Amino acid sequence: MHELQYCGSTSTFYSLGEGTIVKQPSKVWSGNANYEALEEEHKKALEIERQLFELLGHHEMIVPIANGYRGPYAESGIQLAEANHGNLQDYIDTHNKQIGLALRWKWVLQATRAVELLHQKGVIHSDLRLENYLVHSPELDLWICDFGGSFCDKLGLDGRHLPDDPFFDPRLPYESSPATDIFSLGSIFYTILTGHWPHLNGSTPVGMAKLEFQEKANKLFKEGKFPDLSGISGGEVIDGCWNHKYATAVEVQAAVEKAIKSQGFEM
Repeated sequence: MHELQYCGSTSTFYSLGEGTIVKQPSKVWSGNANYEALEEEHKKALEIERQLFELLGHHEMIVPIANGYRGPYAESGIQLAEANHGNLQDYIDTHNKQIGLALRWKWVLQATRAVELLHQKGVIHSDLRLENYLVHSPELDLWICDFGGSFCDKLGLDGRHLPDDPFFDPRLPYESSPATDIFSLGSIFYTILTGHWPHLNGSTPVGMAKLEFQEKANKLFKEGKFPDLSGISGGEVIDGCWNHKYATAVEVQAAVEKAIKSQGFEM
């Protein structure tokens, strides 16, 4: 079992080989002043995820859970299928020039279907971004993943997380709701269809450059300022998500399907 390069804010991933990974709570340095609180936070996120996997069940749009859950620090942890093409953000950053419009629209539709499934089950993802969609299979299909920060009123679960900029609408209340995810979908669609984040020309920033960009994006979104969508395939759907013209993910999916049909694609 060896640690993988990617990690979340509360979790660490290890490869078990043969296409399986294990997700465990990230260990906290014992000298940290907030050691106990952080340890509990990391365990709670994984427990929320475990319960949501049970609620959601098996579905082609959800990353498959492999062999159940046997404690937060057990070797098994939460065992998941490994996506052989990594996450969608990295895939677009690496292969953007080779990605055709039909594949981009397939991803838009699959990203929407995944969220519609969650909402149908009473789950708000609340951390939608391209890193939380995984690319797998020879057909480059998507799985949605990472439910540790999600909200589910039916189960009394609240991961108390909100999306990072530019996938969050600072005009909304700071709470998880269907509108949280629908706005995020607008920025996800924009990134899939253009190859870059809203208000960003160039590759995805990291480190301090990322923090500076996120501060800029937050300010612009708070002022209701969005990129020019004229000439962008799917601009009307993106605008509808950003400006809350859709009340439900079902409405978003209907708009996406209509846009795909108008492009002449069949999916």
